[in-house]
Amino acid sequence: QFFPPKMASLADDNNSGSDNDEVLDLSNGAILDKYKCAAEIVNKTLQGVIDTQLKDGASVNAICKFGNAVIKAQCDATYKKNKKMEKGIAFPTCVSINHCVCHFSPLEAEDVLLKNGDVVKIDLGAHIDGCIAVVGHTLVVGGGNPTAPATEGETKVAATDGDKATGTYADVAMAAYKAGQLCLTMIVPGNTNTLLTETIAKVAEAYGVNAVQGVLMHNMKPFVIDGNKCIINKVEPDQNVDEIEFEPYEVYGIDIAMSTGKGKPIERDARTTVFKRAIEAKYALKMKASRYVLSEVDKLYPALPFATSLLTDIRQAKLGMKECVQHDLLQPYPVLWEKEGDYVAHVKFTVLVMPNGTQRITAPVVDIDATCSSDKSLPEDLEKILVDAAEAAALKKAKKKKKKKKKKKN
Repeated sequence: QFFPPKMASLADDNNSGSDNDEVLDLSNGAILDKYKCAAEIVNKTLQGVIDTQLKDGASVNAICKFGNAVIKAQCDATYKKNKKMEKGIAFPTCVSINHCVCHFSPLEAEDVLLKNGDVVKIDLGAHIDGCIAVVGHTLVVGGGNPTAPATEGETKVAATDGDKATGTYADVAMAAYKAGQLCLTMIVPGNTNTLLTETIAKVAEAYGVNAVQGVLMHNMKPFVIDGNKCIINKVEPDQNVDEIEFEPYEVYGIDIAMSTGKGKPIERDARTTVFKRAIEAKYALKMKASRYVLSEVDKLYPALPFATSLLTDIRQAKLGMKECVQHDLLQPYPVLWEKEGDYVAHVKFTVLVMPNGTQRITAPVVDIDATCSSDKSLPEDLEKILVDAAEAAALKKAKKKKKKKKKKKN
């Protein structure tokens, strides 16, 4: 997840959401199935948002509501026999535009409309019985190149359908997606988080962009979206994480953010609307509105992030959030911004680290080479890693296909 430097601290992952002795990692087939079910839901939701919602004049508030409603409806349609099972939103739908880096899920009164040429970052997540899948994707509304910021006396030119993006936006988008592909090949048992962070830095340098600081990728466990094992997007003198080694049966949210700017996002005047309950924190709240907020959060979103718009009484929620945050009962996910005119690309996906290979279970349905064209490229050693990985995947797929044909004949 994204946090400004002062907030980029590690979370306590001791709350697994279960008090029994059941094995809660991927070695348990039932747990594995729940992760895959959550992944199918977020993949479908993301595709639905892209296919039906991202158009000129569309309301960001309405898109976020649509994404959240689709997640909820799909979750409700799974594991119907178990009435007590918790399932639903693991990260509320956010649609961050242009130089807005992350966490933008505006209330109706603060809504923004999309325009052709806007760069949009979509971020969302679902869970089944606490088993979390997240996804993030960047694209240009209308396709082609984003609309360049107009200088005085100029008129903005909207993007056109079907064209490949070029220039600085293509550089930053390619950097984010190539870094994600490399992380996928490297997040295997025995490798370390340091290797991934160093690789992200090399990719950013190759494409002439900056990795965004304050981005932490976490391991995930049932009902824990931000576990103690972290990968940092960019090392800073005042911000780093302990070195860890990847192990079999772990789940990670790979979260890459690149910027054509300095990569040092800041908070501005946009209202924070995404929060997570700090489970261990206690305080006797004074305001009635604050007590309402905490009561509803404890009932509906006791462990995972939610948006203010998901609460029943928005007016009460707006009044009560401040006291809850002041006393550390809620952890805010602030809306962060780069400098106006900068482009930010964000890609996020969920991986399962298995003994027989790492599986990516969520992914934007996109071929970055089909949508962007950059005159920059990866260093030869990193390009070779991707080529080798693609060849190995193709070979594995061919063997699987051959095996299936053989079974049919028999």
